[in-house]
Amino acid sequence: MDSLKKLQQTVFSLHQLPEADWDMFAQILTYKTYKKGDTLIKEGELEHYIYFLEKGTTRNYFLKEGKEFTVAFHFSGEFVTAFYSLITGAASIVTIELLEDAEVVVIPYRDLEMFYQKSFHGATVGRKMAEMQYAHRLEKEMELLSLTAEERYVRLMERNPELVAAISVKHLSSYLGIQPESLSRIRKQYARN
Repeated sequence: MDSLKKLQQTVFSLHQLPEADWDMFAQILTYKTYKKGDTLIKEGELEHYIYFLEKGTTRNYFLKEGKEFTVAFHFSGEFVTAFYSLITGAASIVTIELLEDAEVVVIPYRDLEMFYQKSFHGATVGRKMAEMQYAHRLEKEMELLSLTAEERYVRLMERNPELVAAISVKHLSSYLGIQPESLSRIRKQYARN
């Protein structure tokens, strides 16, 4: 199935699966399309799926006292889910919103766990994905604690220039932990350079 090529490349970059294991994994997958503004999950719901973005961008956020706090963005070629809910079985603490039309491979978590039991190589991919998620989260926390807003913006520009171009000032400033006015000033400064 050609639509799974990007997912296969991403999985194999973590750990090579034997062909029989890949075929077993591919059987649990479904393919869905979403429109801009749709949600994969809302705060308070239970998460049962992991999503692979064939095409599209998502934003993870939570509400506190009526204000949105953006905690993550995910892009084409990445996995996204409400990890806290998926792992603990508790209600999701985030909403995952599509920022553009998207094509998504849906992986049911219950089926994925059964696949891990049947496939040592599959379980290795799962472990490496979890390790990667932990490393990304730790890196973001360290940046928030040790870098200025301008330094965080520059790092984001270096890693994800498409993020900076495509995401609204409101969502991007929330993600960076700064006021929209401060982000606008920083953007203007770097636009001149």
